[in-house]
Amino acid sequence: MRITAGDVAALERGVALLGSGGAGDTVTAAVLLRRLLSGSGSLGVSPVAELAPTAWVVPIGVVGATAAFTEKLPGGDEFASAVAAIERWTGERADALMSIEIGGLNGLLPLVVADQLGLGYVDADLSGRGLPRLDQFSVAATGRGVAPAALAEPGGQVVVLAAGSDVVIERGTRAFLAGSGGWAAFALAPIPARELASCSVCGTTSGALELGRRVLAVGESPPREALEAALDGTVLARGRVLEVARHVGPGQHGSPGFGRGSVTLADHRDGSLLRLEMENEYLLALRDGAPVASTPDVLSVLDHRTGVPVNCDAIRVGVEVDVVRLAAAPFWTDPRRLPVLEPRAYGIDCDPVGLR
Repeated sequence: MRITAGDVAALERGVALLGSGGAGDTVTAAVLLRRLLSGSGSLGVSPVAELAPTAWVVPIGVVGATAAFTEKLPGGDEFASAVAAIERWTGERADALMSIEIGGLNGLLPLVVADQLGLGYVDADLSGRGLPRLDQFSVAATGRGVAPAALAEPGGQVVVLAAGSDVVIERGTRAFLAGSGGWAAFALAPIPARELASCSVCGTTSGALELGRRVLAVGESPPREALEAALDGTVLARGRVLEVARHVGPGQHGSPGFGRGSVTLADHRDGSLLRLEMENEYLLALRDGAPVASTPDVLSVLDHRTGVPVNCDAIRVGVEVDVVRLAAAPFWTDPRRLPVLEPRAYGIDCDPVGLR
């Protein structure tokens, strides 16, 4: 598969939807990708099955406060430094890159990096959606582990977290980010291509592109049935946001908690109240107090008129929205991995709801 400048709008819409209200704003990364493709013409994206079994694939992405990324733009060397650091540490040279997370910012930016570094790009990621924590990546869920990991921040600092449990790597990463500007380029140890099918979510870039194409094709303010067909999902509610409440959530692993909150809207269809519980992403939907959808399914909020996804940090009272559910990647509905992303993984005492 090759991605051209004409595909950027659809890919951006797809990764924004899969961000589930989080994973960072896509606008800056889309501008960078368009600029790159206007000069190079296209970028190749290779399916996992077509890679040489011995090819080394390095997962990369931005970690930290993605809002800070647009305020403190990269100098251009951060990803090269992170990849070089993990190559030196492991003794293996990268043949290709993949994203740590298809949702949001990281669904686009690694494509730009792959071209800059002259490396191939793989149609897979470690999340299948937007995720808040490193210890929730697919490599953690399958027992492969996150360590070693390299981080390079805009001020020039580069660190390698050489060993430790997934929780320890998550905690160490947050500590580094707190003192280094809020975000960093991140690279994990190279993974042999023959092992990717068992420890990653495959086909996510092509899937996000196709999702975005279908959604853009139905236009603005589409009928409910047309939107559901485009999403291959469900419109949970369509109405005006009545209330947005925010607070600090429970901490993880001895660290302060992420911001938490809830969004309440009245469904125009029947007057019922839909409440969304959110952290970095939308996590749980309740209709008149009864759970109707939850993580690991992807919950997303769309501006009703434009269809543009509205992130958790941008949702406001008075906006007309569509709340939609997209099915989780089959990787996450496996009973062995479900506990990593079910509501209780976020401190919400609720079983997963509505999985298919």
